[in-house]
Amino acid sequence: MKRVSVLLSSACLSLMTVMPALAQTQRTNLAPIPTYEVHRAKIAPRIDGKLDDAAWQATKPVTFVFPWTDQTGKKQKTVARLTWDSENLYVAYACEDSDITAVYTQHDDPTYKDDAVEIFIAPPGIKNLYLGLEMNARAVLYDYLYPFPQRIIKNYNLPGVRLAVSRQGTLNNSSDQDHGWNLEVSIPWRAFADLTDNPVPKIGDRWIANMNRWDGTEPNRRLSQWSDSGMVKPDPHYPDRFGRLLFVE
Repeated sequence: MKRVSVLLSSACLSLMTVMPALAQTQRTNLAPIPTYEVHRAKIAPRIDGKLDDAAWQATKPVTFVFPWTDQTGKKQKTVARLTWDSENLYVAYACEDSDITAVYTQHDDPTYKDDAVEIFIAPPGIKNLYLGLEMNARAVLYDYLYPFPQRIIKNYNLPGVRLAVSRQGTLNNSSDQDHGWNLEVSIPWRAFADLTDNPVPKIGDRWIANMNRWDGTEPNRRLSQWSDSGMVKPDPHYPDRFGRLLFVE
């Protein structure tokens, strides 16, 4: 906890000068911050990218929104689902995609430049510090700790994360018509042990999180989200606008 406490102290110093500038970049008339009830799985889903487990059928789907009208990429649908047990948080993404593109192949490559999905997440009681997982259509993970709004700590690697992808189409071939891709990820609660003394949620606990998708290639690219970050320019990183995860039985 000492390492994280030092990071929090320096993040607070930076916030005194950076947050007023961030406030000026917020759009107005934003939708309320959403809450998602994360139901406990009776049987954990298999992490194979197929999304056909009973655990996913028992969850509520959430469809991402497109906050930025000036982006020129296609508005392709993304649906996410979450569930949990005593060992892991499980997240599933179903992404419509007519041209699946992902070129990065190594852990901690900038996967957000590919067709990719993300989750940013933190346990309760922490301000402006969260874990980031950015995962492309090859199932390559870029993971980090972010003492927002300072620099991302790229060398902070999360233990035990598993992910898998299934694709309905051909990767990196724009000459044909693709249909989409799915991604599943399991995140062990022990990955949060540096951030909290109680990394496993209890019934009724509320965590903060946001889920995002980067879709397409430049210059025709689009960012969609579960909870609108409210930023004037496309940017998913604004923890004050993260949604709430409510853990239930």
